[in-house]
Formats: sequence, C-alpha cells, structure tokens
Amino acid sequence: MRWALVKVCLAVTAMVVIAFAVPLGLVIREMASDRAFSDAERQAATIAPALSITTDREELTRAVLSTEPGDRGRLAVHVPDPGKAVDGGAAAEALHIGTRRAPAKDIATVRKAGRASITEVPDGFALLQPTALSTGDIAVVEVFVPEGEVSNGVATAWLILAGVGVALIVGSVAVADRLGIRMVQPAQRLAAAAHDLGEGQLATRVPEEGPTELRSAAVAFNSMADQVVQLLANERELAADLSHRLRTPLTVLRLNAASLGEGPAADQTRAAVEQLEHEVDTIIRTAREQRPQTQGVQKGAGAGCDLSEVIRERMGFWSALAEDEGREVRLAGVDRTVRIPVARPELAAALDALLGNVFRHTPEGTAFAVDVHHSGDAAIVLVSDAGPGIDDPEAALARGASGRSRAKGAVGSTGLGLDIVRRVAESTGGDLRIGRSVLGGTEVRIWIGLNGGSGGGPERGGRGHGRRVGRRVGRQRRKEPRTAAGPGAQH
Repeated sequence: MRWALVKVCLAVTAMVVIAFAVPLGLVIREMASDRAFSDAERQAATIAPALSITTDREELTRAVLSTEPGDRGRLAVHVPDPGKAVDGGAAAEALHIGTRRAPAKDIATVRKAGRASITEVPDGFALLQPTALSTGDIAVVEVFVPEGEVSNGVATAWLILAGVGVALIVGSVAVADRLGIRMVQPAQRLAAAAHDLGEGQLATRVPEEGPTELRSAAVAFNSMADQVVQLLANERELAADLSHRLRTPLTVLRLNAASLGEGPAADQTRAAVEQLEHEVDTIIRTAREQRPQTQGVQKGAGAGCDLSEVIRERMGFWSALAEDEGREVRLAGVDRTVRIPVARPELAAALDALLGNVFRHTPEGTAFAVDVHHSGDAAIVLVSDAGPGIDDPEAALARGASGRSRAKGAVGSTGLGLDIVRRVAESTGGDLRIGRSVLGGTEVRIWIGLNGGSGGGPERGGRGHGRRVGRRVGRQRRKEPRTAAGPGAQH
C-alpha cells in the first residue's frame, strides 16, 4: 500500500511537471529569440538618420563604423545605385557598406516588399530592415545576430526548470512516503495485534492513531478484545465458582466420612473424599491463575432476593452439621424481610463459602454465629466464630492471597471463598471486612447496599453510616455472653 501510494504520487507529479515545464521551456526560448532580434532592430534603427541625409559611401562608412555592431562587423548597409536598373526599372544593388552575409536575393526581396525579414546565415541569423532614402529609394540595413545570442540564457533556464521539476518530484515522493507510513503503520499494528490476539495474548491492544477509518477500526478492535477477555474471564470465574460450590457437599461428605469409624470401607471412603476435594481445589486454582481481575458479579435483569430467607435456609442446612460436631450456633436478625439487589444463587454461594470455611478451618465444637442488621439503605451480615482468628486480615482479603495468610490448619485453601463474598458485596456498592469477633475468633462483616450500587458504600460516601451501624452492632454483641471456642485458623 505504501509503495503503491508512492508510485501514484510519482506518476501524477511527473505528468504535472512535464505539462508545465515543456511549454514554459519553449516560451523561454521564444522570449530569448525575440529579445535578440529586438536588439537587432534597435541597432538597425541607429543608422536610419544617416541614410535619410546622405547616400555618400564615405559618410555612410563612417556612420556604420561609429555604431557598436558596425565596429564589430555585424552591421551592413545595402544602398541601390540609381544609375542602373534591372528587370524593367528596379534599382540594382551597387553599394555595399560593411560585411554582407545575407544572399542578394533575400535583400532584393526585402527591398521590393518593404517589410523586415530574418534570414538564416552561417553561424547565426541576419535581420534585413528596409529604410527609405531621401531619393525615394529603399536601402536595406543588415544586422547579424549570432546563434549564441538567439539562445542566450535558454540552457540555464531549462536547467533551472529541470531542477525545480526534479525537486517537486522528489518532494512529492517524500510526502507520499510519509503519508503512506502514516496510513500503513496503523494498519500494520492492527494486523499484528490481531495476530497476537489469535495467539492468545489477550492483553494486546491497538493505539487509536492514524486516519479516521483506521482509528475507528482500532477502537472496534480494542472493544472486541475487551469483550473477548471479559467472556473468557466470566467463563473461568464461573468454573471457579461452580467448583467452589462443590465444597459444600464435600464438607458434608468429609464430616460424615470422619464418623464412619475404622475399617477398609471407611478408609476408602475418606480417601475418595480427600481425593475429590484435592481435585476440586486444583480446578479452582487453575481457573484463578488464568483469569484476570473482573468487574464484580454481573447481576441479571431483575436480580434480587430476601436476605433473611436465604440465611435461614442455608443455616438450616449447616445447623444439622453443626449439631453433629457439637458446635453451638446462634442466628439473629432474620425475623424481617430484607430485600437486597443480589441474585439468590450468588448470595447462597457467598454464605456457603463463609460457613464452609468455619467448618473446614476450625476444630469440632467451635461455636459460630450469624447476625443480620438492617439500617436504612444498607444491610450488614456478621459471620463470627470462636476460633483463634486470622493473623493477617489484609492479606486474607487480597485476591488470591487468602490461602497464604492462614495458619497451618488452612493448608490447601484457594482463597476463593472470601473473593466470592467480596464480589457479592461490591456488586451492591458495599464491601467486605475482617476483624476480631466478640466470640474471640474471626468476624467477617459483609456490608450490602440496598440501592444496587447507586448509593454510597462505606468507601463511597457512606463511611460514617457504616461506622454507626458497626458501633450499634458492637454494643449489642457485647451484651451477649461469649461462647467458648477451640483453636484453629480459618477462612
């Protein structure tokens, strides 16, 4: 494309230069010729006064020699002799003053016609100018014009024109090349980016530069790449979330397998459950390592559920397991309807992730509680336990780092549980925080905005409200007796 543009520009510029330079060169040559013969006419006119006064040879000779062309041998005067006649009365040439170069026939023709004429002679041209004498006859003044004067300056002018034409052609080629690069480079970058994206480099983007059409193509390509990345991220997120949800029945199987006692069948069952749990963890880690950061949970049209109802349902499921392990369970604040802008499956997955962490990472007999607090435009869910807590809450909240922040009892954790909960909270404009519970262990606080993200969350202008609710929750929790807890890290 670049060279095609250069060739087109070269052809067009060459045609324009030829169309203007050739006629202009011919005009310059004609102007030089006209200038030379105009000078010759003026030189011929300098001898006319002498011819109008006398026809004496000596006088005319002195007059011819007194002029510049006559002194250089370029001026001649042809005067007829009135005493001789030829062809029935026409005067014959008898007096020649100066160096004659023009043929006698051409001189006679000019005398007879009475008009100036230019005759080609050796080494140049001769201007024959008729002049009337006092006797009524016609004398002919001959001025020699060398060929060099006729073409004087023409070669230089033609060289200048040629140089200008070449400069125009070179300049046009350079400009066309620059324009071609400006057009070709964005196209090449777009092609290279498409190739890289096809090779799996999902972070490839194209600078939005160049002509309008290529900028539009770059914008469309970047938008397409963003959509591809988002689709892949959603698929991987879905794979990780679905795999994490398998942990709920796996937790039940593991607890039930632990109560089977001793024997080959019990050992095989426990080994199978452990192997299945290991495979699920591997799927979750692989999906999380490959996917980029997403924009949070995508809510469908009309998504929403009753927070209290979902918590009662999930606590009904986990309470049976808690009873088997001797865990004290407390549930509060779920006696009223609290509509939140979160899909029911997403909220259930978040609750299962937190409660599953309690069962997975605290020893049997560890008490836990779930409290719900509703205040105006927000709802707060507190999941507390009596375990030893988390040493580094900030690291636990870091995406993909929660597994590294736990104690030894948390070996094998993927950290996706807290990530699922955090994305559910942030999708409503809320947040997730970890602290020390009144039971002595970990307290996970889920701040859920009831306006679907349009209101100010704790980090978006509602920080004061969040603190007030938190203080009320703290005062209420301190009034209740603590439940003894066993050791173990979690989440």
